[in-house]
Amino acid sequence: MEQLKTIGRELAMGSQGGWGQSREFLDLVKSIGECRSKAEEDRIVLHEIETLKKKIAEPDVPRRKMKEYIIRLVYVEMLGHDASFGYIHAVKMTHDDSLLHKRTGYLAVTLFLNEDHDLIILIVNTIQKDLKSDNYLVVCAALTAVCKLINEETIPAVLPQVVELLGHQKEAVRKKAVMALHRFFQRAPSSVSHLISNFRKRLCDNDPGVMGASLCPLSDIISSDVNSYKDLVVSFVSILKQVAERRLPKNYDYHQMPAPFIQIRLLKILALLGSGDKRASETMYAVLGDIFRKCETTSNIGNAVLYECICTVSSIYPSPKLLESAAEVTSRFLKSDNHNFKYMGVDALRRLIRVNPDIAEEHQLAVIDCLEDPDDTLKRKTFDLLYKMTKSSNVEVIVDRMIDYMINISDNHYKTEIASRCVELAEQFAPSNHWFIQACKICYSSTFWFSSIRFTFILIKNSICHLFLLQTMNKVFEHAGDLVNIKVAHNLMRLIAEGFGEDDEDADSQLRSSAVESYLRIMAEPKLPSAFLQVICWVLGEYGTADGKYTASYIIGKLCDVAEAHSTDDTVKGYAITAIMKICAFEIGAGRKLELLPELWLNLAQAGMMRFGHAQTREGMVT
Repeated sequence: MEQLKTIGRELAMGSQGGWGQSREFLDLVKSIGECRSKAEEDRIVLHEIETLKKKIAEPDVPRRKMKEYIIRLVYVEMLGHDASFGYIHAVKMTHDDSLLHKRTGYLAVTLFLNEDHDLIILIVNTIQKDLKSDNYLVVCAALTAVCKLINEETIPAVLPQVVELLGHQKEAVRKKAVMALHRFFQRAPSSVSHLISNFRKRLCDNDPGVMGASLCPLSDIISSDVNSYKDLVVSFVSILKQVAERRLPKNYDYHQMPAPFIQIRLLKILALLGSGDKRASETMYAVLGDIFRKCETTSNIGNAVLYECICTVSSIYPSPKLLESAAEVTSRFLKSDNHNFKYMGVDALRRLIRVNPDIAEEHQLAVIDCLEDPDDTLKRKTFDLLYKMTKSSNVEVIVDRMIDYMINISDNHYKTEIASRCVELAEQFAPSNHWFIQACKICYSSTFWFSSIRFTFILIKNSICHLFLLQTMNKVFEHAGDLVNIKVAHNLMRLIAEGFGEDDEDADSQLRSSAVESYLRIMAEPKLPSAFLQVICWVLGEYGTADGKYTASYIIGKLCDVAEAHSTDDTVKGYAITAIMKICAFEIGAGRKLELLPELWLNLAQAGMMRFGHAQTREGMVT
């Protein structure tokens, strides 16, 4: 908003210096700048709109005044209000013979209208006329409007004139003509498909600006059909060499870099043409090596050229020498104190390891250190790179640092993603089962995530797993709340039921007894999640009296407490009554009397559990 106010103020002040604008416009800009609220600004702008409506509607408005009104309309639109009532007057001003008025009209029209606006049809004839003008400034204004306003339907109306202007004596006109044809290609490729050779010819234009403009359409064309333009590799390399050797005029330098934006565009094109093509790539090696050696590294734009050169080297047929140079530059980026350079280094290394994974090893510590950077975007980019560069020799270091990073972030979704990848890496490259279990334990307890097949297998096979499993799962359920997926609960039930799977009854009994003891203790905790209560009820119903340590009456009393405390959760109540029925059936099957206090049945009735119609069962079970 401040920028818009500044632009308007400069327009007004500039007009006071010789354009003949009124004091009213300056007062408008000043009042807008002094507004203390959006409501006050809207009030001033709406008043200005009403004023402009009246003044524009007056008969025989002088052209000088109309130009000012249109500028004020532009300012109104810039502030987010509708000035459509004045669009037609901007269109009419494009017909004016005065260059100043015509350019003002074209400027306003390109800001007001889009290519599908109904008023576009009124501009086409004016554009056709202006494209034939003897004044190259008028031609340039018309070409600028062509780029903004001509749609697919009106392209044929102006295409011949635009093509003819490619041979204009003024380089500014030739450049804008190339840009117009590029715009036509973007909107309707078939409309200029027969004119591709014109872009090729402009590569040899005497003016570097025209040549640079032709690179943009050629880049788009080559992207869609690389093989048809392999013959241009030599031309592009030659141009890049001339640019890098500072053969272009000094006015194309930017921060002491010779035409850096032309260099970047050429590097992008060479990356496309050299991909998978050894012969074409070998033609590029020399000039790419020169850029690595001579490129200025003290400015941002110089480092941007180097980064693009790395991208090109990682895309074309590999050259060990160039990969080494690219790795050296990448190392400088990673060791920089600048966040942006570090980000470029991480991304550049990601590209290089796709070509040669061994490059990552020497930069491993520098990449890991990027996880300590306060920039969240850099840390996420670093995490993605670490995932790709992990192998058996570095899995412990990388996963440990990734886990430390995971524990300290608050984004649960991202934390889950990191845990998933950590377990995936550990599962693929783990040096030992013990290390793998520890890594998965941390990931699981920190993110409530559990799906690794190997993790489950190792837990079942190792003698220490039952305590770890129960402690970890209990911690997850206690702290995860209802975020825990119900599948996790089902997996835990299945693991407890299957035991170790090695016919070791003692170990299986110990696992289940530990589960019963821990759940009876945990039941006293408030606000247990529904999924956890389902597991507790199921375990108590299956194994609550199995080792004889607890009586059936005691276990049933605990289950009744659960049902009563969670009377609104039908699923938990269902698990509780099912567990009670299991215990009752087990006791009766064993020939034992089931002595229950009357209060227990009262609790069942209050919890709504007697609706299942077990009155006859009760008479047979209770004596």
